[in-house]
Amino acid sequence: MNSTSNVADQITRVETLPSSTRIAHAHFRVSKLESALAFYRDLVGLTVLSASRKSSVLSESPDGRPVLYLTEDPDAKPRNPNSPGLFHMALLYRERKELASAFKRLYDKQWPFQGFADHGVSEALYLADADGNGIELYIDRPRQSWPYRNGALQMVTEPLDVASLLSEIDPRASKNPTSGSGPSIGHMHLQVSDLRKAEQFYHGALGFDVTQRNFPGALFMSAGGYHHHVGVNTWNSRGTSPAAPGAKGLVRFALQLNDSQFTQALSDRIRRTDSWVGESDHGFIVHDGDALQIEILYT
Repeated sequence: MNSTSNVADQITRVETLPSSTRIAHAHFRVSKLESALAFYRDLVGLTVLSASRKSSVLSESPDGRPVLYLTEDPDAKPRNPNSPGLFHMALLYRERKELASAFKRLYDKQWPFQGFADHGVSEALYLADADGNGIELYIDRPRQSWPYRNGALQMVTEPLDVASLLSEIDPRASKNPTSGSGPSIGHMHLQVSDLRKAEQFYHGALGFDVTQRNFPGALFMSAGGYHHHVGVNTWNSRGTSPAAPGAKGLVRFALQLNDSQFTQALSDRIRRTDSWVGESDHGFIVHDGDALQIEILYT
Protein backbone atom coordinates (compact mmCIF):
# COMPACT_ATOMS: atom_id res chain seq x y z
CA MET A 1 0.00 0.00 0.00
CA ASN A 2 1.22 3.50 -0.79
CA SER A 3 2.45 5.09 2.43
CA THR A 4 0.45 8.26 1.68
CA SER A 5 -2.82 6.47 0.94
CA ASN A 6 -4.54 7.60 4.16
CA VAL A 7 -2.85 10.96 4.62
CA ALA A 8 -5.89 12.82 3.26
CA ASP A 9 -7.87 11.59 6.28
CA GLN A 10 -5.26 12.99 8.67
CA ILE A 11 -4.45 16.44 7.21
CA THR A 12 -6.99 19.25 7.45
CA ARG A 13 -6.89 21.83 4.72
CA VAL A 14 -7.60 25.34 5.97
CA GLU A 15 -9.11 26.69 2.73
CA THR A 16 -9.11 25.78 -0.95
CA LEU A 17 -6.98 27.95 -3.22
CA PRO A 18 -8.89 30.02 -5.81
CA SER A 19 -9.40 28.18 -9.10
CA SER A 20 -7.52 30.99 -10.89
CA THR A 21 -4.27 30.19 -9.06
CA ARG A 22 -1.23 29.80 -11.31
CA ILE A 23 2.55 29.65 -11.12
CA ALA A 24 3.61 33.22 -11.92
CA HIS A 25 7.39 33.01 -12.18
CA ALA A 26 10.56 31.41 -10.87
CA HIS A 27 13.95 32.79 -9.87
CA PHE A 28 17.16 30.89 -10.62
CA ARG A 29 20.70 31.55 -9.46
CA VAL A 30 22.98 30.66 -12.40
CA SER A 31 26.72 30.35 -12.86
CA LYS A 32 26.90 32.18 -16.21
CA LEU A 33 24.11 34.46 -17.38
CA GLU A 34 24.88 34.28 -21.10
CA SER A 35 24.80 30.48 -21.07
CA ALA A 36 21.43 30.54 -19.34
CA LEU A 37 20.09 33.06 -21.86
CA ALA A 38 21.35 30.96 -24.77
CA PHE A 39 19.15 28.14 -23.45
CA TYR A 40 16.01 29.94 -22.31
CA ARG A 41 15.93 32.67 -24.96
CA ASP A 42 17.38 31.03 -28.06
CA LEU A 43 16.20 27.45 -27.61
CA VAL A 44 13.21 27.43 -25.28
CA GLY A 45 11.71 30.59 -26.79
CA LEU A 46 11.38 33.06 -23.92
CA THR A 47 11.77 36.79 -24.55
CA VAL A 48 14.16 39.04 -22.60
CA LEU A 49 12.24 41.86 -20.92
CA SER A 50 15.24 43.44 -19.22
CA ALA A 51 18.89 42.66 -18.75
CA SER A 52 21.93 43.90 -16.91
CA ARG A 53 25.43 42.56 -16.54
CA LYS A 54 24.44 40.10 -13.79
CA SER A 55 20.69 39.57 -14.15
CA SER A 56 17.89 39.18 -16.66
CA VAL A 57 14.10 38.93 -16.68
CA LEU A 58 12.36 36.77 -19.31
CA SER A 59 8.73 36.49 -20.39
CA GLU A 60 6.45 34.71 -22.84
CA SER A 61 6.39 37.79 -25.08
CA PRO A 62 7.73 41.36 -25.29
CA ASP A 63 4.65 42.73 -23.50
CA GLY A 64 4.15 39.80 -21.14
CA ARG A 65 4.62 39.40 -17.41
CA PRO A 66 7.88 38.00 -15.98
CA VAL A 67 8.22 34.22 -16.18
CA LEU A 68 11.85 33.71 -15.19
CA TYR A 69 14.35 35.79 -13.23
CA LEU A 70 18.01 34.88 -13.70
CA THR A 71 20.77 36.10 -11.39
CA GLU A 72 24.41 35.32 -12.13
CA ASP A 73 26.64 34.18 -9.29
CA PRO A 74 29.77 32.41 -10.58
CA ASP A 75 30.82 31.63 -6.99
CA ALA A 76 27.60 29.81 -6.08
CA LYS A 77 28.12 26.18 -5.17
CA PRO A 78 26.16 23.39 -6.90
CA ARG A 79 23.21 22.09 -4.92
CA ASN A 80 23.54 18.57 -3.59
CA PRO A 81 21.39 16.61 -6.09
CA ASN A 82 19.90 14.58 -3.24
CA SER A 83 18.84 17.56 -1.14
CA PRO A 84 15.35 19.10 -1.25
CA GLY A 85 14.88 21.59 -4.05
CA LEU A 86 13.94 21.63 -7.70
CA PHE A 87 13.23 18.36 -9.46
CA HIS A 88 12.11 20.17 -12.59
CA MET A 89 10.45 23.39 -13.73
CA ALA A 90 7.75 22.63 -16.29
CA LEU A 91 7.33 25.17 -19.09
CA LEU A 92 3.94 25.02 -20.78
CA TYR A 93 3.42 25.96 -24.44
CA ARG A 94 0.08 27.15 -25.76
CA GLU A 95 0.28 25.30 -29.07
CA ARG A 96 1.60 21.88 -29.99
CA LYS A 97 3.50 23.45 -32.88
CA GLU A 98 5.39 25.67 -30.40
CA LEU A 99 6.55 22.60 -28.48
CA ALA A 100 7.56 20.87 -31.71
CA SER A 101 9.54 23.93 -32.80
CA ALA A 102 11.37 24.07 -29.46
CA PHE A 103 12.13 20.36 -29.78
CA LYS A 104 13.61 20.92 -33.23
CA ARG A 105 15.73 23.89 -32.09
CA LEU A 106 17.16 21.84 -29.24
CA TYR A 107 17.72 18.80 -31.46
CA ASP A 108 19.46 20.89 -34.13
CA LYS A 109 21.80 22.26 -31.45
CA GLN A 110 22.41 18.69 -30.25
CA TRP A 111 21.14 19.57 -26.77
CA PRO A 112 20.90 16.34 -24.74
CA PHE A 113 17.43 15.11 -23.84
CA GLN A 114 16.78 13.02 -20.73
CA GLY A 115 13.45 11.56 -21.78
CA PHE A 116 10.11 11.90 -23.53
CA ALA A 117 6.69 10.96 -22.17
CA ASP A 118 2.98 10.94 -22.83
CA HIS A 119 1.28 11.46 -19.46
CA GLY A 120 -2.29 11.16 -20.75
CA VAL A 121 -2.89 14.76 -19.68
CA SER A 122 0.14 16.11 -21.55
CA GLU A 123 3.02 15.47 -23.93
CA ALA A 124 6.42 16.22 -22.41
CA LEU A 125 10.13 16.53 -23.14
CA TYR A 126 12.69 16.27 -20.33
CA LEU A 127 16.15 17.82 -20.25
CA ALA A 128 18.40 20.06 -18.13
CA ASP A 129 19.42 23.68 -18.61
CA ALA A 130 23.00 24.94 -18.78
CA ASP A 131 23.37 24.67 -14.98
CA GLY A 132 21.85 21.20 -14.74
CA ASN A 133 18.43 22.33 -13.49
CA GLY A 134 15.73 19.87 -14.47
CA ILE A 135 13.38 21.25 -17.14
CA GLU A 136 10.19 19.86 -18.63
CA LEU A 137 8.77 21.31 -21.85
CA TYR A 138 5.16 20.30 -22.43
CA ILE A 139 1.80 20.84 -24.01
CA ASP A 140 -1.50 19.97 -22.33
CA ARG A 141 -4.05 17.72 -23.94
CA PRO A 142 -7.65 19.03 -23.86
CA ARG A 143 -9.14 18.58 -20.39
CA GLN A 144 -12.01 16.50 -21.69
CA SER A 145 -9.52 13.85 -22.81
CA TRP A 146 -7.70 13.53 -19.46
CA PRO A 147 -7.85 9.97 -18.08
CA TYR A 148 -9.95 9.36 -14.96
CA ARG A 149 -10.74 6.18 -13.04
CA ASN A 150 -13.55 6.15 -10.48
CA GLY A 151 -13.56 9.94 -10.56
CA ALA A 152 -9.84 10.24 -9.83
CA LEU A 153 -7.27 11.61 -12.26
CA GLN A 154 -4.88 8.93 -13.55
CA MET A 155 -1.75 10.49 -15.03
CA VAL A 156 0.41 7.89 -16.71
CA THR A 157 3.89 7.66 -18.18
CA GLU A 158 3.80 6.18 -21.66
CA PRO A 159 6.15 6.59 -24.66
CA LEU A 160 5.76 9.89 -26.48
CA ASP A 161 4.86 9.72 -30.17
CA VAL A 162 7.75 11.91 -31.27
CA ALA A 163 6.94 11.49 -34.97
CA SER A 164 3.42 12.79 -34.36
CA LEU A 165 4.77 15.80 -32.47
CA LEU A 166 7.25 16.65 -35.20
CA SER A 167 4.51 16.34 -37.84
CA GLU A 168 3.35 19.74 -36.59
CA ILE A 169 6.36 21.16 -38.47
CA ASP A 170 6.12 21.31 -42.27
CA PRO A 171 9.49 20.01 -43.56
CA ARG A 172 8.89 21.64 -46.97
CA ALA A 173 8.53 25.13 -45.53
CA SER A 174 11.58 27.33 -45.00
CA LYS A 175 9.78 28.83 -42.03
CA ASN A 176 7.01 27.40 -39.91
CA PRO A 177 4.85 30.21 -38.53
CA THR A 178 4.09 30.03 -34.82
CA SER A 179 2.11 32.22 -32.46
CA GLY A 180 5.27 34.08 -31.48
CA SER A 181 4.60 33.31 -27.85
CA GLY A 182 6.97 31.44 -25.59
CA PRO A 183 6.00 29.23 -22.66
CA SER A 184 4.72 30.03 -19.20
CA ILE A 185 5.35 27.96 -16.08
CA GLY A 186 2.74 25.23 -15.91
CA HIS A 187 3.95 23.53 -12.76
CA MET A 188 6.86 23.08 -10.39
CA HIS A 189 8.05 19.60 -9.39
CA LEU A 190 10.06 19.56 -6.18
CA GLN A 191 12.26 17.13 -4.29
CA VAL A 192 11.22 17.02 -0.62
CA SER A 193 12.43 15.14 2.43
CA ASP A 194 9.03 13.86 3.54
CA LEU A 195 5.73 13.55 1.65
CA ARG A 196 3.54 13.99 4.68
CA LYS A 197 5.34 17.17 5.69
CA ALA A 198 5.02 18.48 2.12
CA GLU A 199 1.30 17.69 2.04
CA GLN A 200 0.79 19.43 5.36
CA PHE A 201 2.22 22.61 3.83
CA TYR A 202 1.02 22.64 0.21
CA HIS A 203 -2.38 21.07 0.84
CA GLY A 204 -3.07 21.83 4.49
CA ALA A 205 -1.58 25.32 4.83
CA LEU A 206 -1.67 26.79 1.30
CA GLY A 207 -4.83 25.03 0.11
CA PHE A 208 -3.90 23.02 -3.01
CA ASP A 209 -6.14 20.05 -3.85
CA VAL A 210 -4.48 16.64 -4.00
CA THR A 211 -5.03 15.35 -7.53
CA GLN A 212 -3.04 12.11 -7.53
CA ARG A 213 -1.31 10.11 -4.81
CA ASN A 214 -0.83 6.65 -6.38
CA PHE A 215 2.66 7.29 -7.77
CA PRO A 216 5.02 5.64 -5.26
CA GLY A 217 7.04 8.29 -3.47
CA ALA A 218 5.24 11.21 -5.12
CA LEU A 219 2.24 13.48 -4.69
CA PHE A 220 0.55 15.87 -7.12
CA MET A 221 -1.53 18.92 -6.18
CA SER A 222 -3.37 21.69 -7.98
CA ALA A 223 -5.99 24.43 -7.89
CA GLY A 224 -9.06 24.66 -10.09
CA GLY A 225 -9.01 21.06 -11.34
CA TYR A 226 -5.67 21.32 -13.16
CA HIS A 227 -3.64 18.09 -13.27
CA HIS A 228 -0.96 19.62 -11.04
CA HIS A 229 0.58 22.96 -10.23
CA VAL A 230 2.94 21.40 -7.69
CA GLY A 231 4.44 17.93 -7.68
CA VAL A 232 6.61 16.62 -4.86
CA ASN A 233 8.66 13.46 -4.58
CA THR A 234 11.14 11.74 -2.27
CA TRP A 235 12.79 9.57 -4.94
CA ASN A 236 16.27 10.98 -4.26
CA SER A 237 15.72 13.16 -1.21
CA ARG A 238 13.85 11.23 1.48
CA GLY A 239 15.07 12.20 4.93
CA THR A 240 17.71 14.63 3.65
CA SER A 241 18.53 18.13 4.92
CA PRO A 242 17.78 21.40 3.12
CA ALA A 243 20.24 22.66 0.51
CA ALA A 244 22.93 25.09 1.60
CA PRO A 245 21.85 28.76 1.33
CA GLY A 246 23.09 30.47 -1.82
CA ALA A 247 23.43 27.29 -3.89
CA LYS A 248 22.91 27.34 -7.65
CA GLY A 249 19.46 26.62 -8.97
CA LEU A 250 16.00 27.54 -7.77
CA VAL A 251 15.89 30.51 -5.39
CA ARG A 252 12.09 30.59 -5.14
CA PHE A 253 8.95 30.45 -7.25
CA ALA A 254 5.85 32.65 -7.11
CA LEU A 255 2.12 31.95 -6.96
CA GLN A 256 -0.49 34.35 -8.35
CA LEU A 257 -3.84 33.66 -6.69
CA ASN A 258 -5.81 36.40 -8.50
CA ASP A 259 -8.05 36.88 -5.44
CA SER A 260 -6.98 39.79 -3.25
CA GLN A 261 -9.27 38.87 -0.35
CA PHE A 262 -8.00 35.28 -0.22
CA THR A 263 -4.38 36.43 -0.58
CA GLN A 264 -4.71 38.84 2.33
CA ALA A 265 -6.38 36.20 4.48
CA LEU A 266 -3.60 33.75 3.67
CA SER A 267 -1.01 36.38 4.61
CA ASP A 268 -2.74 37.11 7.91
CA ARG A 269 -2.98 33.43 8.75
CA ILE A 270 0.45 32.19 7.71
CA ARG A 271 2.44 35.09 9.21
CA ARG A 272 1.60 33.58 12.61
CA THR A 273 3.33 30.31 11.70
CA ASP A 274 6.88 29.08 11.31
CA SER A 275 6.39 29.12 7.52
CA TRP A 276 6.48 32.93 7.38
CA VAL A 277 9.64 34.50 5.88
CA GLY A 278 8.61 38.13 5.32
CA GLU A 279 7.17 40.74 3.01
CA SER A 280 8.48 41.16 -0.54
CA ASP A 281 8.19 43.96 -3.09
CA HIS A 282 5.04 42.42 -4.61
CA GLY A 283 3.66 40.15 -1.90
CA PHE A 284 5.04 37.96 0.85
CA ILE A 285 7.39 34.99 1.09
CA VAL A 286 6.80 31.72 2.92
CA HIS A 287 8.74 28.49 3.06
CA ASP A 288 7.77 24.83 3.16
CA GLY A 289 9.12 22.23 5.58
CA ASP A 290 12.37 21.96 3.61
CA ALA A 291 13.08 25.71 3.54
CA LEU A 292 12.01 26.00 -0.13
CA GLN A 293 10.73 29.56 -0.63
CA ILE A 294 7.43 30.47 -2.28
CA GLU A 295 6.40 34.07 -2.96
CA ILE A 296 2.67 34.80 -2.86
CA LEU A 297 1.91 37.79 -5.06
CA TYR A 298 -0.67 40.44 -4.20
CA THR A 299 -3.07 41.14 -7.09
